[in-house]
Amino acid sequence: ATMSFSEAEVQSARGAWEKIYVDAEDNGTAVLVRMFTEHPDTKAYFTHFTGMDSAEEMKQSDQVRGHGKKVFTAINDMVQHLDNTEAFLGILNPLGKKHATQLKIDPKNFKIICDIILQLMEEKFGGDCKASFEKVTNEICTHLNNVYKEAGW
Repeated sequence: ATMSFSEAEVQSARGAWEKIYVDAEDNGTAVLVRMFTEHPDTKAYFTHFTGMDSAEEMKQSDQVRGHGKKVFTAINDMVQHLDNTEAFLGILNPLGKKHATQLKIDPKNFKIICDIILQLMEEKFGGDCKASFEKVTNEICTHLNNVYKEAGW
């Protein structure tokens, strides 16, 4: 499964991502807090987040912040390899496998996270920024779903 990003698409996706990645921890946290708030069932996967009800409380949590940063760091690694499918999948596959087999995270949650990242990009930097990154989130979700299928979901 090769990815077909033109050089121009790679450049504009990286440019869009850089804007939001500058504040990786804050933006990563904002994405998770929005996910937990709008889709409360997703909190069930994070046992240490379940007692937190207010968005404010979640924003302050070191664990939420740490995981938000982790998510953004992983995406950042993938964004660096949009022009190299093998390297991209070298990051994505083990991550997908872990979430499928060990953590047993429903794959629909990746779509939720990706959609929220796109929303945040649009709110902060406009529609062009979002549009430049949409193909990346589609690729991420498509490949993750493939990993899940292979893992027997």
